Amino acid sequence: MKYSIVIPAYNEGQRLAASLEKILAHASREGWAAEILVVNDGSRDATAELVRSFASQHPEVRLLENPGNRGKGYSVRHGMLKAQGELLLFTDADLSSPIAEAGKLFQAIEDGADLAMGSRWLNSALQTERQPLLRQLYGRLFNLLLRVVLGLNYRDTQCGFKAFNRAAAQAIFPLQRIERWGFDPEILFIAGKRRLRVTEVAVEWAHDHGSKINPLRDGMRMLLEVLSIRWNWMRGRYRTPRPTPADAATAVTEEKRTSVA
Repeated sequence: MKYSIVIPAYNEGQRLAASLEKILAHASREGWAAEILVVNDGSRDATAELVRSFASQHPEVRLLENPGNRGKGYSVRHGMLKAQGELLLFTDADLSSPIAEAGKLFQAIEDGADLAMGSRWLNSALQTERQPLLRQLYGRLFNLLLRVVLGLNYRDTQCGFKAFNRAAAQAIFPLQRIERWGFDPEILFIAGKRRLRVTEVAVEWAHDHGSKINPLRDGMRMLLEVLSIRWNWMRGRYRTPRPTPADAATAVTEEKRTSVA
C-alpha cells in the first residue's frame, strides 16, 4: 500500500459523498495504490451508513469507528495508527484543500521531508475563498502564541492537510495526547522534538462556511491546550511512546463487520 488518506468525520453525511467521489476519481487517474480511511467520530447523522455504501463498492474505502465523540485529534490519531500506507495524509472531509494538492505534499516527502504541511499563508493568492476577517485575526493571534510558547515558527499550523512518511507517523502519533482542535500544534511540536524534517507547502484552499469551529469557545480551549503541550513537555510526557488506548486498539472497524457479514 503506497498511500493512506485519513478523513476525520463528524456529522459529515451531507458533504462526504462528494469528497469520497473526488478522492476515488483522483486516485484512479493518478494510479495510486491507496486506501481511504474514514474515521467516524460518533456521528449522529448518516455518515457511517454512507461510508458503508461506498465501501461495498470500493474495497479501498474503510470505515473506522471511534468509541463515541472524541474529537478531531483523536480521529486523526486513530486513522494514522490503523493506516497501512508508506505515505499518510489526513484531510478535512470538506476538501477545503482539493485532493489534487496532495501531490505537492507527497513530492515534498519524496524530496526528503518527514512531514509536509499544507499552508494557506505561504502564498495567499492560492486561497480561492478567504476566511472572514475576524477569523483571520484570531488565526494570526493564535499563530503568534504558538511562536512564543512552543517555538513553532510556521506560517500556518492549522490547515487540515498534512502528510507524513510512515516512520514519522509512527514516531509522532503514539505520543499525541490532545484529542480535539489543538492537536495540530502538538504533532508539530513533537516532530520538532524528534528532530524530524518539516516542510511547509503552499496549497490551494477555500474557506468552508460550514466549519464547526467556534472561534471564541474553541479558541479558549485551544489556548489551554497549547499551554498543556508545554506542560506535557516539561513533565517528560513526549519522551517515550504513549501506550495505545485500549478503546482505540479494540474499536470495531467496519471492514471486520463486513467480513463477518
